Amino acid sequence: MRGLVLFDFGGTLDADGSRWSVRFHAAYQAAGGKQAFAAFDRAFRESDRALERLSGIERLGFRAMVDAQTALLLPRLTDGAGLPARTIADHFHTATCAVVRRNEVLLQQLHQSYHLGVVSNFTGNLELCLEELGVMRYFAVVADSGRVGITKPDPRLFQHALGWPGLVSTPAWMVGDNYDSDIRPAAALGLSTVWLAPASEKPRDKNLPTARISTLSDLARVLDS
Repeated sequence: MRGLVLFDFGGTLDADGSRWSVRFHAAYQAAGGKQAFAAFDRAFRESDRALERLSGIERLGFRAMVDAQTALLLPRLTDGAGLPARTIADHFHTATCAVVRRNEVLLQQLHQSYHLGVVSNFTGNLELCLEELGVMRYFAVVADSGRVGITKPDPRLFQHALGWPGLVSTPAWMVGDNYDSDIRPAAALGLSTVWLAPASEKPRDKNLPTARISTLSDLARVLDS
């Protein structure tokens, strides 16, 4: 193996740098929702915190988790009660699955030459979600903050993955969309970093990231360069 490539999940493996709140807002608008994004985002963050506390969250697969997030979100929106929850969940789920299926081509390719892993702030059910999405088989290690008990940017979540038995972890790369939670802490540990972000986003540090891409499919080119 040529080394280890670690991925963030939300906004990276399931989207090209687009957060869940942005994509949920698009689904909400498509169903007739009128609330502006700033207020919507505040409500979404509240629903995120409620989701973390939801009894049994660690047993939910991806679709069930999307349904739960939708159910927690809509009552927090001014017009949420009159909107179709299933339509919103369907929109988000369908769009996300399409991106994951596209990115599976990349995972299949990289899996031939690298150990792959995921380091993500999640809710204890990430492996179940990856299984349901059909990509768990590509990953040698999954560091889910909900299971490990540590959240990014704490370097110990990365170290949990880096120290997993049997991995070739040198050289190691971290690929993520969140500059502060993915790129900075990984670089501080000596990993090479790939920032998945639109060109309009500017890096905050002179020598970071190692590389940047606007779509995950460009990662193979970076690793081969």
